[in-house]
Amino acid sequence: MAVDTKKVLWVDDEIDLLQSHRIILEGKGFQITAVASGEDALAAVTKESFDLILLDEMMPGMDGLTTLEEIKKIRPHIPVVMVTKSEEEHLMNQAIGKNIADYLTKPVNPSQVLAVAKKILDSRRIQSDFLTRDYIGGFNALRTKLYGPMEPSDWVEIHQYLSHWDVELERMADEGLKESHLSQKKEFNLEFAKYIEREYPRWLKNQTGPVLSPSLIKTFVAPHINDKKPTFFIVVDCMRLDQWLIVEPIIADYLDIQTQYYYSILPTSTPFARNAIFSGMFPDELAKYKPEIWEGGTSDERSLNRFEDTLLAEQYRRLKFKVPGEPKYFKMGDLKEEEGFVKRLSTYQNTPLYAVVFNFLDILAHGRSQSKVLQQIAPDEAAFRTLMRSWFSHSTLFDIVKYVAQIGATCVITTDHGAVLCSRGTVAYGKRDTSTNLRYKYGDNLNCEPREALLIKNPELYRLPRFTLATTFLIAREDYYFVYPTNYNEYNLKFHNTFQHGGITMEEMIVPVATLRPKGR
Repeated sequence: MAVDTKKVLWVDDEIDLLQSHRIILEGKGFQITAVASGEDALAAVTKESFDLILLDEMMPGMDGLTTLEEIKKIRPHIPVVMVTKSEEEHLMNQAIGKNIADYLTKPVNPSQVLAVAKKILDSRRIQSDFLTRDYIGGFNALRTKLYGPMEPSDWVEIHQYLSHWDVELERMADEGLKESHLSQKKEFNLEFAKYIEREYPRWLKNQTGPVLSPSLIKTFVAPHINDKKPTFFIVVDCMRLDQWLIVEPIIADYLDIQTQYYYSILPTSTPFARNAIFSGMFPDELAKYKPEIWEGGTSDERSLNRFEDTLLAEQYRRLKFKVPGEPKYFKMGDLKEEEGFVKRLSTYQNTPLYAVVFNFLDILAHGRSQSKVLQQIAPDEAAFRTLMRSWFSHSTLFDIVKYVAQIGATCVITTDHGAVLCSRGTVAYGKRDTSTNLRYKYGDNLNCEPREALLIKNPELYRLPRFTLATTFLIAREDYYFVYPTNYNEYNLKFHNTFQHGGITMEEMIVPVATLRPKGR
């Protein structure tokens, strides 16, 4: 196998005294070109490209910093290590400010030079080797859990692990490992669906198990409400754990973060899960308590979340906070509306709780299904995470985070459910008035392939409403999406590789709740 020889240019006016260093480095596989002045260095980088430059800072004639500036004009992307006799901080700051890769202080020994060269030139390969080893070890440990009794917290641990590696593997060029990771996610989601179908009705019947959507505000938000500072409760519609992980480091510069988890109820969709959050009720309770929400049954799902502000106010009163003022609810719809909200934040008085809903991710996910341009911009989960990070960095949500840090308040950020990238179609059989969702459906006497979806004949067992005596629900497993027998091929092709929600996967059900507090509190 051919050895990848790294070419190093070493610039030092005492280069002849470094012959022993050169011999040692060449023995380690580096090809060293030695020059004694800045002028010779510029001539060398003009003729050929190098992988690394070691540059003496104190040289007669053209000094190191001047040489560095000229090198960057010719080869701006070559990493440069500054070698200096001086430990004065201002010189180090100057060098770092001019975009050096690292610096060494004379006298240097060969092991120091070798270490910094390997860090810069071989770090990606070394990290990749260690990441592969860590990934395989962690995966094998988690897989053994499947052979024993599983608890909700075990599935949270598995989902954390897989989501962490979703992000980590972006840094690696190992396509084989990435393919293996996707395959393992499918394997775990297959087992997760079996677990949910077995345990979820028991959670509801016995009121045991993890925190579910109706208990979210009571569990994670209520403890922070006080009469000293407002509390912010932000719901980012359709946000997955891996997407949260990509913006968490940005927020960590401003606030301390504690991330916990809860399970979204089924179906993992906005009309059911988000109404459950703001009302503090399961869908069957809410249908009795506020039947106008479901007037018309399946005919107009877009209107099913129109009462969130009222539901929040009523839940707030039921929780009996001894804090003056009422909660305020905001749904971010357009940029002008969002900008106005941020400007008015400091003018609100006696507001103990701000609840803010952001629909951008959900709109983006659904828009991607319809737009060839968005599909090209975000062809996979990694690219979609990049869009999420870009949006967040320039969003009103980030402005709110910075405002929370400024006034020393507390903020809870979560989502109503996640989404899954769907790749397989499965046929759903139902009447014309069946709901149109791709990951779940409800209507009279529905049917499907039992290995690919959960058929709920008794909605009461799942705390779901009945619209007629024959109401049934279908909930898709794994990465399946529903298509009708008519025009099967057309719809199967149309919705392949699209983000959908409403079904049973870890990505949709196990979602983060992040509590943000002022640093050091």
